[in-house]
Amino acid sequence: MNNFDAFNEERPLIMHIDLNSCFATVEQQARPMLRGRPIAIVNRRTDTTAIVTASYEAKALGVKVGMKLRDAKILCPDIIGLESDPPKYRYVYHRLLDIMKDYSAHVTMKSIDEGIIDFHDSPAAISGRDLEDIGREIKQRLKDEIGVWMRCNVGIATNRFLAKTAAGLHKPDGLDVITPANIREVLATMKLTDLTGIAGRNEKRLNSVGIFTPLEFLDADPVTLQKVVFKSVVGMWWYKRLRGWEVDDVSTEIKRVGRQYVLESFNLSHDEIVQRLHHLCESVGSRMRSQNKAARGIYVYGKTLERGYWHSSSLSQLPFCSDQTIFVLAKQLFENAPTGLKEIGIHCYELESIENDQMSFFNDQIVRERQVTDAIDDINKRFGERTIHAAATLGAGMYIKQKIPFGSTRYL
Repeated sequence: MNNFDAFNEERPLIMHIDLNSCFATVEQQARPMLRGRPIAIVNRRTDTTAIVTASYEAKALGVKVGMKLRDAKILCPDIIGLESDPPKYRYVYHRLLDIMKDYSAHVTMKSIDEGIIDFHDSPAAISGRDLEDIGREIKQRLKDEIGVWMRCNVGIATNRFLAKTAAGLHKPDGLDVITPANIREVLATMKLTDLTGIAGRNEKRLNSVGIFTPLEFLDADPVTLQKVVFKSVVGMWWYKRLRGWEVDDVSTEIKRVGRQYVLESFNLSHDEIVQRLHHLCESVGSRMRSQNKAARGIYVYGKTLERGYWHSSSLSQLPFCSDQTIFVLAKQLFENAPTGLKEIGIHCYELESIENDQMSFFNDQIVRERQVTDAIDDINKRFGERTIHAAATLGAGMYIKQKIPFGSTRYL
């Protein structure tokens, strides 16, 4: 028998922590008058904007993430729309991270509201404790150290996937453990699409071979999963994952850095749109340098009111990372953009380490430019974003707000 055919019988030492309706809960913590009331967090307070997250009071009335605020008001006339407040969420993110690091050096934040604690190498005084007790302790510390309205789900298992699955079983404020003894019972209560990573396309692939439930997925043989369903090693990963073996403890290299913006008005002049593009270029440059990366490629795009899509890109012989260079290249590409735009975006690609000797081998100006850029970054890091920025982007900041992405913590 292959070792992976059996369930992983080791003691569950992976804990997944998920803040409940994170942004909405943080706002309710910060503003007691909002507690117990249906609220929705949006990135721009207009009826046509999409909801980023909703409080449990709103979710109970049918409000969903991604729904337009105007549609949510039909379901819930009393819903309160709040514009997102990134500094609050960053604060809570760092406080949660500090709490988690008290239990292990191996902590991974998967998103701004989800983190993993790996207890395998924790000191004996910690790893020897009952992890359910530690989970309850973390719940209480959230209330004591951040605020009484803070709640989280805790899931414990032998791998990241099952720990995350456990954390989603009893929202809000649940605490569950998945082991070989109860995994069949747990999966029997779920649908295929309840499993993280199984959405429409993968569900159809599984259905095509007669797999319609998580239990049938669990009982499928690895050859069918690898050769027929997923047609790659992904099938074997799923076979192992469902049995509690770790396959998701991997780090991914950043491949591109970008930002997009839905224009606040659809009758802006070309110069006004370019001003907003300049603002995005500064944001992309700052993010890229924070990851110690320079780029060779630049890509700009625009979406029109008629649902058209325009894009243009270019590759440079030398890497670049300064805001000014990014904007000069983006502006050149944008000269051919169509009219009637409703959204613009930019990303830099073909990334490489900023220390690459080739960056200074051919052009001393790059070194001087980098020194100036470093000084500006240091000031902005110390005194706040956009303390120093291009004069041409003055005023654009009132429209283009810094968003907090759920899926990445690279820039936090």
